[in-house]
Amino acid sequence: MTVVRWKPIRDVASWMPVSDLASEIVSMQHDIDRMFDRFRGGVADDHFVSAWTPVVDVAEEADRYIFHAELPGVDKKDVKITVQNNILTVRGEKKQEEETDGKNYHRTERSYGSFFRSFTLPSTVVTDKIEASYADGVLTIAIPKAEEAKPKEIEVKVK
Repeated sequence: MTVVRWKPIRDVASWMPVSDLASEIVSMQHDIDRMFDRFRGGVADDHFVSAWTPVVDVAEEADRYIFHAELPGVDKKDVKITVQNNILTVRGEKKQEEETDGKNYHRTERSYGSFFRSFTLPSTVVTDKIEASYADGVLTIAIPKAEEAKPKEIEVKVK
């Protein structure tokens, strides 16, 4: 049998009651927010709740920004795109089927209702030349960059 000297302080972590409590409260608040967001169907960028929130991918290319929004089951006439004060807003409505004759629903999981998403655009975009297209339930918005925002190549001369 090996004898090991006992050091009671060795395995005790430092305890900081104020900072430990604060981090626990912040963690708990994040958990509660996530739970309510799932229950309500999501939160838009400006923190207003909508019945459902379409997902959006934002990509940057050399000469433009591209937004892809998934809007399954939404008619293109029910989608409105606006830009004001460099804030791009996509609004619309996914309408529920009206006819239920002969149907006994056992489960309904699809979300319906109005939606909107807002995105702050950089000041280096040309809002007058925004293009939008809609195909197969995907809305694509192309926002060109201003000339001064595009990368410029400068040739280096060797002497």
